[in-house]
Parts: sequence; C-alpha cells; structure tokens
Amino acid sequence: MPLPINSPFDAVVGQSQAIALLKAAIQRDRIAPAYLFAGTSGVGRSKTASAFAEILLGDRKSTKRLSDRNHPDLLWVEPTYLDKGKMLTAKEADAAGLKRRALPQIRIEQVREISEFVSRSPLECQRSVVILEEAQSMAESAANSLLKTLEEPLYATIILIVPDAGSILPTLVSRCQRIPFTRLNQAQMQEVLTREGHTDIPPEVVALAQGSAGQAIDSFERFKSIPAELLTSVRQIPQDAKSAMAIAKQITKELEVDLQLWLIDYLQNYFWEQQRSKSVLQHLDKARELIARYVQPRLVWEVTLLQIAGKI
Repeated sequence: MPLPINSPFDAVVGQSQAIALLKAAIQRDRIAPAYLFAGTSGVGRSKTASAFAEILLGDRKSTKRLSDRNHPDLLWVEPTYLDKGKMLTAKEADAAGLKRRALPQIRIEQVREISEFVSRSPLECQRSVVILEEAQSMAESAANSLLKTLEEPLYATIILIVPDAGSILPTLVSRCQRIPFTRLNQAQMQEVLTREGHTDIPPEVVALAQGSAGQAIDSFERFKSIPAELLTSVRQIPQDAKSAMAIAKQITKELEVDLQLWLIDYLQNYFWEQQRSKSVLQHLDKARELIARYVQPRLVWEVTLLQIAGKI
C-alpha cells in the first residue's frame, strides 16, 4: 500500500518510532488485525490513530468525515458515563451538567457494538477501523468480550489506546502489535502548543504536564478556573493556624474535588521548584491519598496546611 505524498502523519509532532513502525506496515501491506498504542495521554496517540485510519480507509476525500468521526467504516469508541440508562461521553456529560461520581468506562454494550460493526463488510472501503480511547477503562467482562472480537476481526483493524501495556489484560496485549508513544521534548511541546494557539500557558503549568501537550492544555484550563486570590494564597506557606484554616475553607468552598486533586499536583511541582522541600511534597501526597479515599476534604486540607505551616 503506497503512502500518500502529503501523509496524514505529517500533522503528528514527534513520535518518530511509532510513525516509522506504522509506515513500514503500510508500505509492506502487512497491516495487523489489532494495534496497541501505548503511552501517556496528550502526546499524539489519538492524532496518530486518526492519521493511520485515514490511510487505511484510503480515501483522502474522507478527511472531514474522519475528523468528525462519522465515516461509515470508522467506529470511534470513548469511555462513557451512565445516566438514566443512557451512555454519555465526557463531552456529552459536561453539556448535560451531569455530576460525575465515578470515572467513565467502556461498557460491555459498547464492546458488543464493536463486535457487530466488525462482523459486517465495510460499506465504502476495503476495510473498517475501530479505535478505542482509554481502553484500560474496560471492566473485565467487557475486556473478555473484546478478546473474542480480536481473535477474528474479519474485515477490520482495531486500535486500542492505553497509557501502558500493563493497564489491560495480558490476553488482549498478546493479540495486538505494540506501538510505543513517548513524552515530547521541550521543543516539541512548544511546537504543539503554538499550533493549538496556546502560547500563554505559564511555564510551571507546562512543566507539570511532563512532556504531554494535551495535559498542558487541560491543566491550563484548570489553572484558569482557580480564582486568582485563592491561587495567591495557596502558593504561600501559612504563617499561623488561623490562615491555614481559612485557606482550607476557601479551597473546599470554591473547588470541586477533582480540581482539588489537580491543585495538589500543581502545588507539589510549584513548591519543589521554589523550595526543594520534600516534607511539603510528602504532606501533599498524603492529602491526595486521603481525598481519593473520600475522607472529608476540608479536614484533609486543614491538617495538611497546618502540617506544612509546622503547627502540628
């Protein structure tokens, strides 16, 4: 299968090893039934999957339909929330104002849809393509159901996108060709952020993303949602118990729990760069653990800030 002169892979920044492996498979016309795109989020896994799908489907006129994810021979599967019997993606949940009490997941109903999709002949192309975002979110029953589909994908190529191979069942991994994705270097990060129009992200937020442009953009949105007065307060070590208690109250009053957890990551990076204080990092580590275990957040912040202030 010849590569197009203007390859869709040209839109991907970095990931030379991943792209070289996929280009070799295309040029030799040895496309695997299933691929495992493994690497941290926000480094180009989904963009590479979209570019690969565009080439496999073999119709450059289909680019817009691919970007809209409505090509008849493409099935793009995302983790969903369940609300009143209806499955909602993260964007749909945000639009509906859904209060999310658990993480989204790829459900067995979605895996059954995949099975039905790959069992029929492609409508327009020689093959069909299935892309599973965050495949590690499958429950074991859904993963086992997908396993049967991977054994006989018929006319389809299936791409699983995961943070690492250890996050899904070994039986799934064994049926996929692994394509590794690495974190971006500083120059690549700046190139992606400039392309996406994000030239105003503070250096400490970019550093927090650790080579993931997608995470830098997501972190910047979170950063902007924190009131400036609160951000100024939490960047300073409390001088006494009264100020520690006041900051704890302000944090839990103004920020949802998921944003509180992000703030902990931000503060760890900020205080490490400012003071190289291991004790502050350890106190914040404990706070994250307790909040994630559903301990009352205000109490956690009060104790943490008092510890950081050296009052207990």
